[in-house]
Amino acid sequence: MIENNETIDEFLARHADEVEEAVRKAAAQEIMPRWRRLAAHEVDEKAGPHDLVTDADRKAELYLTEVLAALLPGSVVVGEEAVHANPASYEAIRGEAPVWIVDPVDGTRQFVHGDPGFCTLVALARHGVVHASWTYAPADDRLATAVRGRGAFLDGERLYAGPPEPGRDLRVATSHPDYTTDDQKRALRPLRTPGVAPRACGSAGLEYLAVARGESDATAFSWEAAWDHAAGLLLVEEAGGTHLTRTGEPFRITGGNDLPFTAARDAATARRVVALLSDGA
Repeated sequence: MIENNETIDEFLARHADEVEEAVRKAAAQEIMPRWRRLAAHEVDEKAGPHDLVTDADRKAELYLTEVLAALLPGSVVVGEEAVHANPASYEAIRGEAPVWIVDPVDGTRQFVHGDPGFCTLVALARHGVVHASWTYAPADDRLATAVRGRGAFLDGERLYAGPPEPGRDLRVATSHPDYTTDDQKRALRPLRTPGVAPRACGSAGLEYLAVARGESDATAFSWEAAWDHAAGLLLVEEAGGTHLTRTGEPFRITGGNDLPFTAARDAATARRVVALLSDGA
């Protein structure tokens, strides 16, 4: 718990390992035992056939909600499945209390299909600022972490995104067409241009990790749900990258962004992607 008016940074210095343990336990107890073993009754649709939820999502979120709230008394948890049940609970992101932003299974469709391309995302924020994040890919047992001002790491190794190689097409992960409206598709269409190689994204969390590792150059996403973005945006920032909306401002987890937006390996790439996206406005 936060004691004697300590800051979030001081809390993290004492308890970051316990957060990591909670993330790993949620995956070990609630997610991985169901991977490639899901029964039909353990999978439901939310908004349609492409928007899936499983017992793994629900139970892992419940586990993390209990553990994280107890670890930091006075904090609140905003989880994807809880917000689906009660949309008003999303407003806690804009409140005064520290907030844990949780996506228990990011890439549920991949999870349901038995693909390893899914992860668990946790971020700790306050007043719209993300202070720390955990991105855990349990199928590969890879954990990426970031603390604001202290760098980004993958399995303990420092991450540096670095600029893209000159002369190569930009590799850009974009919003998946199955989750994109006609207007959003039009806004993303300018990326189909010489010098850019767009592709549909998988798990947003793993796409951000790819940018932080320098394996991908940028993202171009057209939705705001903080559980998909908070952890990854800090990871990219702490690896030396940046993120911008079409107004040239950083993406705000509290909402009201001019979409689509980008997260990129470096500032020049971010500006290039935003300039193209602005052509679709």
